[in-house]
Amino acid sequence: MTGQKILVVEDDKKISDLLCDYFKQSGFDVSVLENGNQVVPEVKRNPPALIVLDIMLPGKDGMSICRELRSFSKVPVLMLTAKVDEIDRILGLELGADDYICKPFSPREVVARAKAILRRTYSHGHAEEKIFAGPVTIDPEGYNVTIEGKILHLTPNEFDLLRLMAARPDHVFSRNELVSILQRDDDFDGSVRIIDSHIKNLRKKMDEVIPGNDLIHTVYGLGYSFNLPKPADIMNK
Repeated sequence: MTGQKILVVEDDKKISDLLCDYFKQSGFDVSVLENGNQVVPEVKRNPPALIVLDIMLPGKDGMSICRELRSFSKVPVLMLTAKVDEIDRILGLELGADDYICKPFSPREVVARAKAILRRTYSHGHAEEKIFAGPVTIDPEGYNVTIEGKILHLTPNEFDLLRLMAARPDHVFSRNELVSILQRDDDFDGSVRIIDSHIKNLRKKMDEVIPGNDLIHTVYGLGYSFNLPKPADIMNK
């Protein structure tokens, strides 16, 4: 990970300076923006490996920035906020953020979370074969997913969840298993709800390509599974 570029978007100079120091100590190349209006043009001009994005910013707020980023980029986003309500965390993830951390925080934890996201995003895929699961094809090396030949634009967390479940059709994964796959801390607040949010987004994106596909099942009281289409379902298409 040494040398990867981290873009910190934070208007509080004390916080941005502290984060810069810790990221640099870990070998990252860091740049800082203080105004939300600067983020999208900068990402288009010089894409970073990861963005640490504050919610409350002058110009454009972090939620709006994240929504706009997801219209053209898969760059991982770690959101920072002083808002502690669970609904704020869920909303951030539904807009495409990859993780969420509330202030006050330890800068070491921010760096650790960023490293975990980068490992998931850029390190898997080596020596992994494509996964063919019904209409879904997952290419870990190319880091892309198609469904009936059409590309699905997924966040790193959505990609990891789909890859895990599609590789083991009909296996029921508990929410705790899925949380551990995403390398969250065991005591991470709202972890179960966050998994539900990622699954909701994943289903929505898949449904936009093949409506009513019903590939991801909810097993009430247990978790989620990826189910291959039954022969009757295929014949009725």
